[in-house]
Amino acid sequence: MTFPPISNWFEKSFDTPLIIAGPCSAENRQQVIDTALELAKLNRVHVFRAGIWKPRSRPGSFQGAGNVALEWLMEAKQLTGLKMAIEVATPQHVDFALKHGIDILWVGARTSSNPFSVDELAHSLAGVDVPILVKNPVNPDIELWLGIIERFHHVGITKLGAIHRGFSPFRRSSYRNIPKWEVPIDLKSYLPTLPVICDPSHIAGRANLIQGIAQKALDLAMDGLMIESHINPGVALSDAKQQITPGELSTLLDSLTFRKQSSANAEFMDTLETLREEIDSIDHQLLELLWQRMELVERIGRHKKENNVAIMQLRRWEEMIRLRVELGESLGLDKEYVKNLLRLVHKESIRKQAEILSQGGELSPE
Repeated sequence: MTFPPISNWFEKSFDTPLIIAGPCSAENRQQVIDTALELAKLNRVHVFRAGIWKPRSRPGSFQGAGNVALEWLMEAKQLTGLKMAIEVATPQHVDFALKHGIDILWVGARTSSNPFSVDELAHSLAGVDVPILVKNPVNPDIELWLGIIERFHHVGITKLGAIHRGFSPFRRSSYRNIPKWEVPIDLKSYLPTLPVICDPSHIAGRANLIQGIAQKALDLAMDGLMIESHINPGVALSDAKQQITPGELSTLLDSLTFRKQSSANAEFMDTLETLREEIDSIDHQLLELLWQRMELVERIGRHKKENNVAIMQLRRWEEMIRLRVELGESLGLDKEYVKNLLRLVHKESIRKQAEILSQGGELSPE
């Protein structure tokens, strides 16, 4: 699958990275118009976003203004010239959005977690030349995220992009949603031409954390940012804590470093190539050492089988990880990085020993 760049989505080319901004919810006409006018004054926002139908967790919370809000967005578009983007969750939403000339549609995290809903949306959009942005599912399931994009592509939609908005935490976190940057990076490795945009507002959950997340996204060469901006966040009817004013958005954008994808500077490229060659050499050595380690693991597995000894030796594992982490920290390596690496190596060691013990008989009882 190949996808056109964002700059080719419309007749008038966008500068990249793409900046999408606007309130979590379209609450009333004045709020939509005032926010859109202030954002347009920045001359840095390309697309105005607003939630029309809000799939809230609790039925008593604000569910969005509904169809009437589409009229407000059309008025904002006429006044500002900004493109309009909304979330759709049903074929009926798609029908209303297209009839009102909405420019970009996005699929939310709750909807993208349900293949049945995505399939209905995809078929309702068959033959429609409107860009579709797909937020990651609630859980870090790369196959599910890929499957959603494939469903839209199979019905002929090529103007596709992904939105990284983080994943529901399984334990207490300083973020509303855990970034897990490796997931959008994996998505990009599967689909190199797919534009990937970051939604730092939903990852952060708090306005003061947005800047750091946005900068990380730009450092990872993401293609744009979707940031929630409200004319008066203090009175917002949804997600008030993660919204910022248009003025604060201007300050935030000024603080960001927008990096180039590459450089034509010959000296830079020569130095980069030399460093990459050193990394390649080290990687080859690492793989050879892992192969040597696995040969020893196989010998240990056979020795345990001959003596009817269980695979898992908890005290040995605890002592090994303690000493390795201490060594790693003394070398300046991150503690969690060392732990995760050791767990991955240990998991493969356990798998290999289990394979050896199961050959020609049952596994030894642990």
